[in-house]
Amino acid sequence: QFNKVGKALKLSSSQTISAFPSFASKALPAFAPAPQTLQSPTVFAAKGYKMKTHKASAKRFRVTGRGKIVRRRAGKQHLLAKKNTKRKLRLSKMHAVSRSDYDNVIGALPYLKVNRNAK
Repeated sequence: QFNKVGKALKLSSSQTISAFPSFASKALPAFAPAPQTLQSPTVFAAKGYKMKTHKASAKRFRVTGRGKIVRRRAGKQHLLAKKNTKRKLRLSKMHAVSRSDYDNVIGALPYLKVNRNAK
């Protein structure tokens, strides 16, 4: 069941040595702790540090109740006399952030409760 190569024994991984006593068959001593099931830990940040929120981004982006990230439109700060009312109304409404920008926004705001599957 095993091959001799010089003085060393060469074993394949599928073979077992039946001449040696099995260590797994012995009962554990009474003082040994019971084996516990291993759960994968959830890691939020390396070394246990808190991630910093980019405060300028926190003032510009909000999350809706359904988990979408929304922002304001540009162009409603100055020179409003030449813009008609309909245009100013459209610019004052919140607008959903593009899906391609989600990774950038979430990187700046790590603790947002964002639903990535929201449409």
